[in-house]
Amino acid sequence: MLEVEQKFAAVDFAALEQRLAAWGARADAPRVDADHYFNAPDRDFAATDEALRLRRVGPANFVTYKGPKRDPLTKTRTEIEVPLAPGDRAADDFARLLICLGYRPVAVVRKRRRLYHTEREGFAVEVTLDEVDELGRFAEVEIQAPEERLDAAREVLLRTAAELGLKHAERRSYLELLLARRAAGGNLP
Repeated sequence: MLEVEQKFAAVDFAALEQRLAAWGARADAPRVDADHYFNAPDRDFAATDEALRLRRVGPANFVTYKGPKRDPLTKTRTEIEVPLAPGDRAADDFARLLICLGYRPVAVVRKRRRLYHTEREGFAVEVTLDEVDELGRFAEVEIQAPEERLDAAREVLLRTAAELGLKHAERRSYLELLLARRAAGGNLP
């Protein structure tokens, strides 16, 4: 499955929530995510534009691989997510397993997140409002699509973002933004 996504910084959450309410979007309960990123022993994921993370959402745990971005307008990439057993022990054991295999912890991205679900032109669309520690407010618009529907999903995503008033997409991941900010001494380049 492909993740077709755009991210936007410094978003006015109130205005966006009003537009989503007018569309009849369904909101999930707010949550807190802690994304633990790892780098591979055989290649540098920053150089190959890949990611491996252990996501903690309350007691739930997921391991996610993200492949390289595929186009210059969106953050379209292969995404494979697998649930792990819930709880601290399962997350800690999985992190230790990765470290034993030579993977290196890179950083933890923490965010407070609110997800909205809507449908646009036959696609399930997820709009996420994130407050990311050290980075600020962002909105993400995402569609999951099979390869054969990629072009249509990309067009719907771009139209949806424009209709929501979102401008100036940010192609870097939260991890890339966080590492850049830390390298710049706390100022985002």
